Amino acid sequence: MTTPAVAEQAPRLPWHRQLAPRCAAGAARLLVQLPPARLQRALRVVSRGTRPATYAQAARARRSVVSVSTRCAGLGCLQRSVATVLLCRARGTWPDWCTGFRTQPFGAHAWVEVDGRPVDEPGELSVFRTVLAVRGGARGVGDRRDAADRRDVGDRRDVRDRRDIGDRRDAADWRDVRDRRDVGDRRDAGDRGDAGNRGDGS
Repeated sequence: MTTPAVAEQAPRLPWHRQLAPRCAAGAARLLVQLPPARLQRALRVVSRGTRPATYAQAARARRSVVSVSTRCAGLGCLQRSVATVLLCRARGTWPDWCTGFRTQPFGAHAWVEVDGRPVDEPGELSVFRTVLAVRGGARGVGDRRDAADRRDVGDRRDVRDRRDIGDRRDAADWRDVRDRRDVGDRRDAGDRGDAGNRGDGS
């Protein structure tokens, strides 16, 4: 991300509370190497099964990753935002993860927000247009698409099952018609045979 920022300060955490934030910052450093769309998909998967984070929870997670990572405290807004949501995820919650840009002057930024309110962001973000987002509680568009896809698959299966039942019924009906025709043909042949025998006897 290109938006300039000064290094943020956060109270230093006790050593026994640094493990989770350091793990989140390390995982975030790897994830931010992905292309934006793949990063969004990865975070969408990770966010499933969570509940929406409160502002206090998101702010506490943000301060924690800033405290243990100099990059998260400085220009690494993307890594900071990803580390924040990952740390929240470790505690069963998820704030809104967002990325966007502005045009005058051009700049890109990544942040987390709760109920539309950016969490501990020092600058004004209303000028940024959100491009990618993974919403809290796994309520993103992708999850609705997944649900719609599952419904579509179920509908197609129902249609296929009904078609199979209809095909079997049609096949059974044709067999019944064919069997009745065979019985009728045998009866006709028998009747003609009986008539011929009577004619010969007379």
